[in-house]
Amino acid sequence: MQSATPALPWLSILILLPLLGALIIALVKPFAKTAKLIALVCSILVFAVFSAVIFGSFNFADPGSVQLIEKYAWIPQIGASLAWGVNGMGLVMIALATFLVPLVIGASWNDLDKAQERGYFAWILALESIMIALFAARDIFLFYILFEAMIVPMYFLIGNYGGKERKHAAMKFLLYSLFGGLIMLLGVIAIFLEGPGGPGGYHLEILIDGLNLPAQTQLWIFVAFFIAFAIKAPMWPVHTWLPDTTAQATAGTSTLLVGVLDKLGTYGMIAICLPLFPAAAKQAAPIIIALAIISILWGALMAIGSDNLYRLVAYTSVSHFGFIVLGIFSGSALAITGAILYMVAHGVGTAGLFLIVRFLELRGGSPAISAYGGWQRVTPVLAGIFLVVGLATIALPGLSGFVPEYLVLMGTYAVAPVPAIFAVIGVVLAAVYILLPYQRIFTGAQPQQQVSDLNLREKTVMGILIAAMLMLGFYPQPVITVIDPVAAQTASVFSMNPGAVQEDPALETPESSEGANK
Repeated sequence: MQSATPALPWLSILILLPLLGALIIALVKPFAKTAKLIALVCSILVFAVFSAVIFGSFNFADPGSVQLIEKYAWIPQIGASLAWGVNGMGLVMIALATFLVPLVIGASWNDLDKAQERGYFAWILALESIMIALFAARDIFLFYILFEAMIVPMYFLIGNYGGKERKHAAMKFLLYSLFGGLIMLLGVIAIFLEGPGGPGGYHLEILIDGLNLPAQTQLWIFVAFFIAFAIKAPMWPVHTWLPDTTAQATAGTSTLLVGVLDKLGTYGMIAICLPLFPAAAKQAAPIIIALAIISILWGALMAIGSDNLYRLVAYTSVSHFGFIVLGIFSGSALAITGAILYMVAHGVGTAGLFLIVRFLELRGGSPAISAYGGWQRVTPVLAGIFLVVGLATIALPGLSGFVPEYLVLMGTYAVAPVPAIFAVIGVVLAAVYILLPYQRIFTGAQPQQQVSDLNLREKTVMGILIAAMLMLGFYPQPVITVIDPVAAQTASVFSMNPGAVQEDPALETPESSEGANK
């Protein structure tokens, strides 16, 4: 189902606002000295427009439908268009992106030299524009172009700002991302060639029903898309780029990379892989569930063995993404609801972890766990916030991680008990990879160095994140209400006839749209 087109193109406005801010910072030299202030004001404005207009215009009575639709001619020869629109899942993911960007800017206020601020904050705003566009894109070809475009600002954010090995990390990120994009391109081309218009042709906004794909062809196209999304997610065994990247990138860059952009992997599985290739998704589900379990356990074990805190957070994310993918491919509507909610909760929790680790590093001079001990005696506020954020990550009841993890495990257990039982082992290991570092860093004899605790700016950033964790922990119902219909639509894929090929309600041919409007 689709809603009427809005009077003003609010999604386009929301996409263009941060891009305009980035251009002002990058091109207008008088504003170079106030780059971070302009970036902060622009990001807050974007969040305000989203909250007041996009959120306010969304019809919450029908969150499963695509709303705020905009469509502009782009490449008519192949049927590609600039098509925007959001359902409940797209809405909450854009909310996550616009919520985290101003917090990242505030947390990174004094992280860079003055000469670096202009480029860094311009790239942050450019990245925000692409993130919003990706979660609003309703055209397969447009989604692919944005998926590739996202690499550019992230590559420069990693390669130009961060640790000594940042260029190596940026190159590794680039190679993995380009490989994933190339695999996706093969899938897009295959769809193009098999489209209703035939070769030479044509609609990339398609009804897959019109392709009449053989089961084997559908499977290979599904695999192409899934590999691209698994790299982005990241899942074992294509996750190795992530720890190297987060160990070298700035904490703000890592927050947006893991907290938002990596969600494109799981978002793409739900929005593209399952509705476009239902028979292939059902066929591949057992293998994908096995990979998800390996991701859960491998990520947790590697996190336990990590001395570098940034690498630890990266490995915890590999484990958490395993839970999300498990929920998606379980076939349970309850587990898929949990998986989508997990994407939001993980974004907030991971942001808290990366930023509090950065605040610790600024005071201790090292991200190594072994470099610390007894720090709760000199930085009690920092220690307390680290513990709260860590407990949210390991799904303590009342904090953001509990409800989504519970829904994923309960929903999965109802349809596949054995994978759910193995996943519970990951829950136990999570307590180890959070509480053991806390013990090593913050308990023990008082250290000799005298350092200041968190300042007002840092407390404000972390306070906002903790408030979000508490809201998602105690009252997640508003988010669940918005995403539940999307989860139900996704789960219906697994109850379809394996031989039938169904349409993606978000991706239509121009002809079908005209028929619906009539």
